[in-house]
Amino acid sequence: MPAELDSLQGRTAVVTGAASGIGYATACRLAEAGARVHAVDSRPELLEQKIASCPASMTGHGLDVTDREAVDRLFEQIGIDGPASILVLAAGVNVIERHLDQLTPEAWAAVVDVNLTGVFSCVSAALPQLRETKGHAVVLASIVASWPDAIAGPAYQASKAGVLQFVRAANAEEHRNGVRFTALLPGMVNTELMDKRPVPPPEELRQTAIQPDDIAATILFTLMLPRRACIGELTIVPTLHQAIGQTL
Repeated sequence: MPAELDSLQGRTAVVTGAASGIGYATACRLAEAGARVHAVDSRPELLEQKIASCPASMTGHGLDVTDREAVDRLFEQIGIDGPASILVLAAGVNVIERHLDQLTPEAWAAVVDVNLTGVFSCVSAALPQLRETKGHAVVLASIVASWPDAIAGPAYQASKAGVLQFVRAANAEEHRNGVRFTALLPGMVNTELMDKRPVPPPEELRQTAIQPDDIAATILFTLMLPRRACIGELTIVPTLHQAIGQTL
């Protein structure tokens, strides 16, 4: 007999990077599943537009995840209505001039501050609530955390490798408190980050890549597993043109 899936009905969820791509698709999925979703993004105008187009209701918050004081204030505010039991960290950036001989200290800091330090700031701020609710944090890493390529660039790859190790360490420490952490390692996903590649891929390739809703469905599955089970890390790649260790 299959295991009974956990319900998200009435649970409080926080999703970063929620104005586009994986974050938006995930926020909608969680809201449709009955969660009270707080959608977070550094682009408040775009976020409001996207929230209006989602069939389920959610609350939007403008937030730069690199602003630690603002992150702390937001989680304090969210906790007043009910402590967060779901945290999905999908905010991420890359730069166009990303190769080693192009990277500037400012570009390196911009990528690492959002992709890695922003993850730490959100988890740190949410941790008391996650402990209280025996909650679950899902963090977007990348396949390049384990299999570097010549496309993503050293700053992005280093930040995502850091995310993967952060999640592993968090699981090692927090499982005793009932808190679960999952690192997702997607291959090529058809999001706006593709537009920031030095040479954006053609449309026909983008359509055979993983789509944001594929990742959202994967996140929903991990969150609905019985609480005795935890997927610590999961790799997902496009079927037609990518295998582990080989990228386009």
